[in-house]
Amino acid sequence: MSATVAPREVVVVTGAGGMGEAAARRLGLGCHVVLADSSDAQLTRAAERLQSEGHMLHTVRTDVSSAGDVATLARTASELGRVRCVVHTAGVSPVQATTQRIVDVDVIGTARILDAFEPYVQPGTVAVCIASMAGTMSQIDAETLRLLAVTPTDELHALAALDPATMDPGTAYGLAKRANHVRVEVASIAWGRRGGRVVSISPGIIATPMGDAELAGPFGDVMREMIDMSGTGRRGTPDDIAAAVEFLVSPAASFITGTDLLVDGGVVAAMRNPGAPTG
Repeated sequence: MSATVAPREVVVVTGAGGMGEAAARRLGLGCHVVLADSSDAQLTRAAERLQSEGHMLHTVRTDVSSAGDVATLARTASELGRVRCVVHTAGVSPVQATTQRIVDVDVIGTARILDAFEPYVQPGTVAVCIASMAGTMSQIDAETLRLLAVTPTDELHALAALDPATMDPGTAYGLAKRANHVRVEVASIAWGRRGGRVVSISPGIIATPMGDAELAGPFGDVMREMIDMSGTGRRGTPDDIAAAVEFLVSPAASFITGTDLLVDGGVVAAMRNPGAPTG
């Protein structure tokens, strides 16, 4: 009698950059890894590296701001097996994109991912959305936060707070990442009814191509000062974030949902406590 082989679980990772690739590598053992990115070149490079290490890769070119692309991604992943987790790292930064693109990708893209995968949530499915410490530092009034949290995804563009004409890319980025926090809070309720969880991670300054571009940008000196004043005194690595993701999708984190984990090496703590004793 032949043994019955259990279907493989599926790990979905959006964004094939440093953090996305590290998360796929750490979580993908024995699973189908569905890797999505809007850049064919970046998707191909990351997939080739992961496949050379023995991972089972399925690539789906996906612009997360597109409802059609995201629906295709969710359907493709669900057809491969039970979706174990969705690690949403896809995003753009102020030195890479216009305000409009930041709104489209970082705000609406995150909302689309959470919407599209909700029907496929089973007990134990976890979504981890990568936000940023910039969201933690953004001061936004309560009513705007409420609207960012509960407005239907297709209506987000109409919010006055997301009007590209009213802010520069840096302001838009902080707003977008704070929006991710509150969107995760609300999504965790619906996902929870299906037995799933939703959390976010707010990385600090991470050694990725995006992080390098920011350090080379107009606020690079400020960012270096942040690193110097932090408790760790260093940039984070993609593996630092992947390790946090691994914990959050594990059974050990089964009581953690609807919240954000700040993984910034102590930058925000130092900024909130200027002049604190350094020993």
